[in-house]
Parts: sequence; C-alpha cells; structure tokens
Amino acid sequence: MKSPSHTPLAAIVLAALLTGCAALPAPSRDVPALAAPATPAQWQAPLPHDGSVTDLTRWWQQFDDPLLAELITAAQTASPTLASARSRIEQARATRVASGAALGPTLNAGASASRGKQDLSAPVGTALSASLQAGWELDLFGANAAGRDAAQARLDGAQANWHDARVSVAAEVASSYLALRACEAQLAQTQLDSRSRSETARLTDLTAKAGFQSPSNAALARASAAQGNASLAQQRASCELGVKGLVALTGLAEPALRERLAAATARIPQPALISVTQVPAEALAQRPDVYSAGRELVAASADVSQAQAQRLPSISLAGSIGPARFETGAGTASGTLWSIGPIAVSVPLFDGGRRRANTAAAQARYDEAVATYQGKLRSSVREVEEALVGLQSTAERSGDAQAASEGFEASYRATEARYKGGLASLFELEDARRTAVQAQAALIDLKRERVAAWIALYRALGGGWSAEAAQASAS
Repeated sequence: MKSPSHTPLAAIVLAALLTGCAALPAPSRDVPALAAPATPAQWQAPLPHDGSVTDLTRWWQQFDDPLLAELITAAQTASPTLASARSRIEQARATRVASGAALGPTLNAGASASRGKQDLSAPVGTALSASLQAGWELDLFGANAAGRDAAQARLDGAQANWHDARVSVAAEVASSYLALRACEAQLAQTQLDSRSRSETARLTDLTAKAGFQSPSNAALARASAAQGNASLAQQRASCELGVKGLVALTGLAEPALRERLAAATARIPQPALISVTQVPAEALAQRPDVYSAGRELVAASADVSQAQAQRLPSISLAGSIGPARFETGAGTASGTLWSIGPIAVSVPLFDGGRRRANTAAAQARYDEAVATYQGKLRSSVREVEEALVGLQSTAERSGDAQAASEGFEASYRATEARYKGGLASLFELEDARRTAVQAQAALIDLKRERVAAWIALYRALGGGWSAEAAQASAS
C-alpha cells in the first residue's frame, strides 16, 4: 500500500505534467510562409526577354571576355569572406550534432581503485571496480527536439550564406573589372583629346608668332593643352587604382595580372541575357540570403518552443553496471554490481524569473527575425526592380547616345578643319572639342552602366542558387 505522505507530491507532479502538455504550443514547420508579406503578383518593370537567355550558374562563362571568369574564380579562392562563411558552416554543423545528441542517452565508463579499512571491524583491503553509467533525459515537451531543429535551420542558413558570399564576391570582382575596362576606355579617349589639344596649341603658337593669331588665342590653346594633360594624369591614376583593387580582390601577383589585362585593354565586356521569371515569389526563392533569413526565422521559432519547454517538469533515468572486487587478508569477494535508477522528476518552482525571462527574450528574437525576414523580402523585390529599370533605361538611351557621340565627333572634325582653314575661331574649336569629348565619355559610361545593371540583376536573382540544389549537394 502506498504511503499517504507520497500522495500529495505525486498529485503535484501529475498536475504539473498535465498543465505543461496543455500549455506548450507546437512549433510551426512553415514559419516563413506565415510571417512573409505578400509579394507582388508580377514585376512592374519590363523583363529583358528580347533575346536568348542563359543559366545564371554559367553566366560568367557566357561573357565575351574569358579573363573575367578566371578572375572571379581566383577571388573566390582567396576571399576571406568565403573562408569565414565556410568556418560558420562547420560551427553550425558541430552545433547541430551536439543538439541532436541531447535527444539520446549518454554512456560513460569509469574505474576506481582504493585500499584501506572500510570500517572499524573490517581488515585492511583493496577495492577494485569498473562500471558503465547510462543516463537519459526524456524529452517530454520537446525542448531538446526544438534545440535540434533550431540548430538544423541555422546550419541550412549558414550553407546558404556561403553561396550568398560567393555570389557577392563574383559581383564585386565583375564590377571592379568592368570599372577598370571603362576607365581604360575613357583613358584612351583622354589620350586622343590630350594629343589633339597639344597639337592645336603647337599650331596656334606657330601662327601667333607669324602674326596670324592673337597672343590671347595662343594662351588659350596652351591652357587647353595643360588642362588636357592634367585630365590625362588624373584618368591614368584612376585606372591604376582599379588595377590595385583587382590585385587585392583576386590575390594574384600584380605583374602577372597586368600581363593578362593587357590583352583586352579598354574593351568593355558584354554579357549574355538573363532570364527572369514572371512571378516575383519564384525569383526570390532563388536568393540564398532570403532563404537564410527564413531559416533563421524557423530557428527563432524553435528557440521559443525550447525556452517554453524548459519551464516545465523534466524526467531523467539513470543506471549503471560493472564488475567489482574486494581483497583482504581473509579472502576475496567479487561480482557484478548494477542499479537502475533513480528515476528523477524535477519540477521548476522558483528561479527568480530566469526561465520566464529566457522565454521573453526568445520571443523578442523571434519578433526581430520576423521583421528581418519581411524587410529582406521587400529589399529583394526592390533590388530586382531597380536592376530591371536600369536595363530598360540603358537600352532606351543607347541609340541616342551613340548618335550623339557620332554627331558631335563629326561636328568637331568639321570645326577643326574650318579652324585650320581660318574659317572658325579657337573658341568654336574648343567648344566643339569639349562637346565631343563629353559625348564620347557619356557613351562609354552608358555602356558600363548597362553591364553593371546586368551584374546587379545577377546578384538580385541569387546568382543561380536554389534550395533544392543546395540540399542535394549537402546530402
């Protein structure tokens, strides 16, 4: 018959267990879908579907400049950002293993040896023992399972972040390479302009000395030549800085890099077209940073469930088994010692509000994860829309910019011929030169801007990443 004194304690434990089972909510397995804001039904900017399209995973190889793909590969190998991302994957994987291990039993081995009198009536003896101790905390309310789920979600997020870092490095290298090639194209134009200014100054000085030009015209021509030389030096320095930036990004030796760059100086690379799905939600599903933010949201939800479960009673079971031997002068005793238990029930009664505070903190982190995820979705939509607008804008301006450059160049050549024939003033020549140079610079910058818009679209669409492919690779 059970002792009456044990009945109140059993009733308290049973009531606590039943109350905990009723109060603990089950964590959602699809938290991002519940927390995500509604995405637009379609893109508002025109899609670039007016030609053949290519797969983003092979996009860099589709450029008409093979050096770009080589530089991207070198940069991804040398990138400290990617190295840090790989380290975070290993940290998350180790945490996942440790969290999963909490769901199973533990087993420890121990051994001991002692010599002495066990009590006053016993002779001096030697005690030897070895044992296996097992323990298991029953995961009644899912605290350990929630911890495992949170760790798995963060591992998935860390792997996605590595892909996001890889895409970011590729886009950064491509942008730097594009800027360098555009700078070289501007430098070539600046050199032509500087030589033309110097020749005009030389001819004007000769005609001024012969009395056919005024001294003021000669001074103006010399000032224009000096200005051209200064612009040339500034442009050359800008291109030098671009080379230094590529050296830092790729980790390549500067002499070797300069040798490779010399083969296509001043040539702006041209990419293949990128296919963009009509449905924004499908496009955003290809972004590793959006996926990572979603997995962090799942992890935060599991953290809330774990914190809530830790406020409830816990049950643990222990046991041990092992051989023992006791030797004295009177004889030897040996055998196997074992035990099952105790079965321990722990009921939280008072902790100064620590568990409640942990739950509140976990809930606050979940709310933060919701806001971060929603903000990431909105910014992702914006980035794609902006890249599409940039492509549309550059396409619309290309024809006019080309026509303007050709027209102003023809006007400058005609004015130059008239100036040499004495039918145009030096002021007219300098004005025509300035306009032609500005038009050519604008055309080069427009070409750079268009390729930059393609790179931005590549980055905004996730660089060819997909959750399914990443999971298959991980498996």
